[in-house]
Amino acid sequence: MLTLFAGAASGNAIRIKDLVEFDGVRGNDLVGYGLVVGLNGTGDGIRNAPFTEDIMSNILERLGVNITGEQFRPKNVAAVFVTASLPPFARSGSTIDVTVSAIGDAKSLLGGTLVMTPLNAADGEIYAVAQGTVIAGGVSAEGAGASVFEGVPTAGMVPSGARVEREIDFDFTKLTSIRLALRTPDFTTAERIEVAINASYGRAVARMLDAGTVALDIAATGAISPAHALGDVENIRVEPERRARVVVDQRSGTIVMGADVRISQVAVSQGNLTLRIEEAPLVVQPNPFSDGEAIVVPRTGVSIEEEPGTGLAELREGTSLSEVIAGLNALGVSPRDMIDILKSIKAAGALHAEFVVR
Repeated sequence: MLTLFAGAASGNAIRIKDLVEFDGVRGNDLVGYGLVVGLNGTGDGIRNAPFTEDIMSNILERLGVNITGEQFRPKNVAAVFVTASLPPFARSGSTIDVTVSAIGDAKSLLGGTLVMTPLNAADGEIYAVAQGTVIAGGVSAEGAGASVFEGVPTAGMVPSGARVEREIDFDFTKLTSIRLALRTPDFTTAERIEVAINASYGRAVARMLDAGTVALDIAATGAISPAHALGDVENIRVEPERRARVVVDQRSGTIVMGADVRISQVAVSQGNLTLRIEEAPLVVQPNPFSDGEAIVVPRTGVSIEEEPGTGLAELREGTSLSEVIAGLNALGVSPRDMIDILKSIKAAGALHAEFVVR
C-alpha cells in the first residue's frame, strides 16, 4: 500500500511569526579552532595531524610552560572546530550551545573536555568563549582484529558551553520601519499579510513591496516601540497560499504531495522487463599422460522475462491527490515505482505541480 503525506488542509491560518523573518532579528554564526583534552587514547596521531601539536604548544606557552625543543606524542588530545550561532539580542554573560567536530584523525571525542576557545564572527571579532565537557553523539569500540562504531563519536556538543563576551552593536529601538521577509516568497501570501495587518489596526500600516517583503511602518502603528509593534503583529493569523508541489526522495522512496496537486487526463501502465545473462564456462581436461592442454569452453545462457503488467489506469482531468492515491494503489505499485510513474507523468505534461527530486 502506497502512503502519501499531504500538506495542511485549506483554511488553516498560520501566525505571521511562523511565515516571516523580521529584518534585523537574526542570528550570527561563530567559529573557533580549539583543543579537546582528556581523551582515552582516541585523540589525534601527532604525526598525521601536526597542527594539533602546534596549538597544544601555543596553549602551554600562554600558560607559562616552556616546551621549546621538547617532543611529545600524547594521544589524549584532538584538534577541533567549534561552531555556534549567536542568537539575536544576546547579552554579555548569557550562554549558548556549541558544536565540536574533530578535524584530525581522532577516533572519538567521548569523555573529552574542550579547552578555552575564542569564537569569532565574520568580522574577525571575538564574541564568545567556549569551554566545557564534550557530549559526543556516538560510541566506538575496537579490539585487535575488529572495531565497531555507532553514530558519530568524532562530533559532539557542549550544552551552554560558550559565554557571550561581546554584544552585537544594533539599536533596535531606533527603527522607524521593519521589513517582514517571507520564508517562502509568494505574492498572494504577501498580499494576505498586508491585508491582515491593516485590518487589525484599522488603517494602512503595512505595504507589500514584492513577493517576499512586506514593509511595516512603526510610527503608523502607534506602538511605543518596535518591540511592542512586532509583539502585536507576529500573532496575527494568515492563511498562506501553497504552491502545488511534489517532492520525492529516491534514496528512501518517500513521496510527499501537496493537496493542490492536479493531474490532467492520462493513462498509466506499469510492468517490468527482465534480461538475464548467465555465464557457466566449462573446463575440458586432456586425457591422462597426454601432451594436451586444458581448454575452457564458454557456455552462455540468455533469457528474457516480462512480468505481467499491473494493468492500465486512466486518471481523469483535474484528478485530485486522493484519487491519484486510490488509482495507483489499485495498480499495486510500490513507492519506488510510483516515483518513476510521476516522472513520466511530469514528462508528459500532465502533472501540474512543481516536481522536486532529492
